Amino acid sequence: MDVLISYFSDLEKRPLERAGFFIVGMVLLWLVENAVPLVHAHYKKSKSKHAATNVAFTAIHFIIHTLLAGGIIFIAGWTEKNNFGLIHWDSFQPLVVVLITCLVLDFFAGWLCHFVEHQIPLFWRFHIIHHADNNVDVTTGLRHHPLESVWRGLFFYMGIFVSGAPMYAVLLYQTMLVFITGFTHANISLPGWLDKSISWILVSPNMHKVHHHWKQPYTDSNYGAVFSIWDRLLGTFMKLDPSKLKYGLDQYYPNEKDEDFIALMKRPFQKLK
Repeated sequence: MDVLISYFSDLEKRPLERAGFFIVGMVLLWLVENAVPLVHAHYKKSKSKHAATNVAFTAIHFIIHTLLAGGIIFIAGWTEKNNFGLIHWDSFQPLVVVLITCLVLDFFAGWLCHFVEHQIPLFWRFHIIHHADNNVDVTTGLRHHPLESVWRGLFFYMGIFVSGAPMYAVLLYQTMLVFITGFTHANISLPGWLDKSISWILVSPNMHKVHHHWKQPYTDSNYGAVFSIWDRLLGTFMKLDPSKLKYGLDQYYPNEKDEDFIALMKRPFQKLK
């Protein structure tokens, strides 16, 4: 555990290494989904063109979160200095600190933020960009409008403030989040028993794909990012046979433009239909 703490304590100072985690994970999942796809994709032009649109949003997302990193460092430092937050209620062992941090961050930055985006029209306008993708795959995971990326960062701040999380635990959760986000969006077919087993603790690919089904109430379910516990406890867990999945939206955004980067950027500022 000491080695893990030492490694993640200053990982924010090694941005290329952090980027490497993301790139390696994306490439591996890209290869796996080509080998064992869950859904037969119907890209407008090609998988590469579809990926280019999503990766453009992902790049902007990472730039914004890099700019927000100063706030993360400040809040984590303030909570440590003032013994504020859940982890300061007792002299917890590092493993317990990591568990508390991951659960609290996942609630605020994962489930709660996502739930709010679906319930408040202003936030939904921007979150539509994520749901407009008609071919959900590993590149869809961080397809967020820039302004959505900003308030996702603010919910992350809330989680750090409440938990009192130290930087090593924050960075460990962020690294886990990137991997699992790619995994749950990847167009991969897992054996039913394996996917179901995973979903008792973590968000599984099939569980999250239900959230990307084009019609409510499925769209308004399975909000979790890493842990499935929040959806199960808060009554937002739903199931749908993968054979019935259809991605995209039945309203709000023209599905034929789901790979149009400029149209996607402008859409939140236009009247929704």
